[in-house]
Amino acid sequence: MTDVNTLPQAIPQFPFGPDGENWEQALASQGLSNGHAAYVSAPVADPASTYPCEPGLDCRDFEIPAGGLSDGKRRKALSSMELYLAERRQHFMGYQCTEDMNGYQQDLARFMENHINNIGDPFTSGGLKVNTKVAERAVLDYYAALWHAKWPYNPKDPESYWGYMLSMGSTEGNMYALWNGRDYLSGKALIHPQPATDSLQAPLRWVQAAPTENPNAYRPVAFYSQDTHYSFAKAVRILAVETFHALGEELYKGQCPLKDQDGNPLAEWPTEVPSRRGPSGTPADGPGDIDIDALATLVDFFAAKGHPIMVSLNYGSTFKGAHDDVRSACKRLLPIFEKYDLIKRAVHYIDDKSGHTETDYRRGFWIHVDGALGAGYGPFMRMAYKDPQFGWTPEVNLPEFDFGLTLPSKNHGNVDMVCSLALSGHKWPGAPWPCGIYMTKVKYQMMPPSQVQYIGSLDTTLAGSRNGFSPLIIWDHLARHSYKDQVKRIRTAQALAIRMEEKLIDLEKSKGLELWPARTEGALTVRFRRPSDAVVAKWSLSTQDVLFPGDDAKSGIYRHYAHVFLMPGVTDEKINEFVADLANDPEYAKPVATEAAVLETTVQLSDGARSLGELPTSGRGFQ
Repeated sequence: MTDVNTLPQAIPQFPFGPDGENWEQALASQGLSNGHAAYVSAPVADPASTYPCEPGLDCRDFEIPAGGLSDGKRRKALSSMELYLAERRQHFMGYQCTEDMNGYQQDLARFMENHINNIGDPFTSGGLKVNTKVAERAVLDYYAALWHAKWPYNPKDPESYWGYMLSMGSTEGNMYALWNGRDYLSGKALIHPQPATDSLQAPLRWVQAAPTENPNAYRPVAFYSQDTHYSFAKAVRILAVETFHALGEELYKGQCPLKDQDGNPLAEWPTEVPSRRGPSGTPADGPGDIDIDALATLVDFFAAKGHPIMVSLNYGSTFKGAHDDVRSACKRLLPIFEKYDLIKRAVHYIDDKSGHTETDYRRGFWIHVDGALGAGYGPFMRMAYKDPQFGWTPEVNLPEFDFGLTLPSKNHGNVDMVCSLALSGHKWPGAPWPCGIYMTKVKYQMMPPSQVQYIGSLDTTLAGSRNGFSPLIIWDHLARHSYKDQVKRIRTAQALAIRMEEKLIDLEKSKGLELWPARTEGALTVRFRRPSDAVVAKWSLSTQDVLFPGDDAKSGIYRHYAHVFLMPGVTDEKINEFVADLANDPEYAKPVATEAAVLETTVQLSDGARSLGELPTSGRGFQ
């Protein structure tokens, strides 16, 4: 605790703020530095030299002294930020964000004078009435239709959809899916009708299922591929979800059922499910979708041990833009789920007071689809592929991925396979800030940790306060574009992606360069050899080091890659300027830079320590 009687210490002297005054002078000008105890702490170093510099911006213009800034200096700072962002937008191609948002300002600027907060469940108005939940529900219904969910939302129908708009991107949606799936498979109580008239005042019913003879019955295990966004591994750690790697190393060490490319059993459990292999015999130059054979082999192993199964599949992966074949993966997994009684299993709850047993029947698997990018445009590509009225046949029919995916089983009829789905709205269709959608079904909803009378709504979402502007943004876009317009949007983006790959191949041949251009079918991204730091910075490129096999099993070579995304807002003129920069980049005149790597074995842990998995520290973009 700070002693308010302590006199100020000597303060380093450097300018702070656009007026050039130091910290003491700025306080003195406000009558706040007269020898008495300081009301605020002083900087111990110059922020302008401590933080990264951004070309075109002067950090001093944005430093906020005790007296604030004059209108002139405040406007000058904002103008410099406007010019900076305009320049960045003009040369923005490295990440999967839509920059085509010119209509939003004209339509929606009027709402900036309002505080808009969609706190609580989207289907309950709640006590805070300055919300846009009417627009949010319309957006959710729109995507429920696209994703073949049963709508409108009906809390009494187990097959009805439920969802909400995210304040973050798909990172929040994936985290909610992991939380939802973990508790569902762990035997936590579902949402049940409350006996009290006012459900917000009813006693909270959040209980754990009674133990069974199977010690692993409520110990789910998570599976996701090596091309999965890095935030998924982060969410796994935050929520303490056990991965097949962690459980494998803890309980089944030396029993990994996978084999290497030479057919030899793996000595250690991989941290993630391998992606499909390419010409090198490894996933390094593969298309980026999950290796379904490896996934099925791993799932079978853990299902046989009695574990519930949680699988996350990608629909538009971060670096390669790949779409996991969700239908084919489900076709391989469903017989495994049936074999080990995971399609329908009894979950028993015992009332502590009466001793009465309640039984809930639910599945023992959870399949989530991270559709951060692809879930936004995938339905329209699939429409165009099937229906000639759209006048365009995509180069590939993207796989089915949503709630309409049902498969026949031997003993349980048709089984709906997908349990949850997430979308990033700032990627597709596009928004000025991160947002998105999480969607599941009523039958999978968990009892929220608290029932908050204060907000007049069930607290069913991950966030408390939620951004009420995002529903207006996405609603405005959807209202201005017909399905045919949406097909034209993705058609244009796909054509640009194909053209970008062609231009890189032509550049490689005409200049005699080694560029490694590659694109997965149906993807909006093209990857290639990493250019110079100057080009990476100018075009906001995402980069990733990819490990290729070496001369022996214990060595490898890192290739340094970058990629571009051909999102709405990218034009032929922008592509031509970018390719010209690559053609004149002195980096490509140098010998190819590679980095030898020794393939380390898993880090040895002390006795009793548990492996929680590995968190990637580079690449894989953002959500």
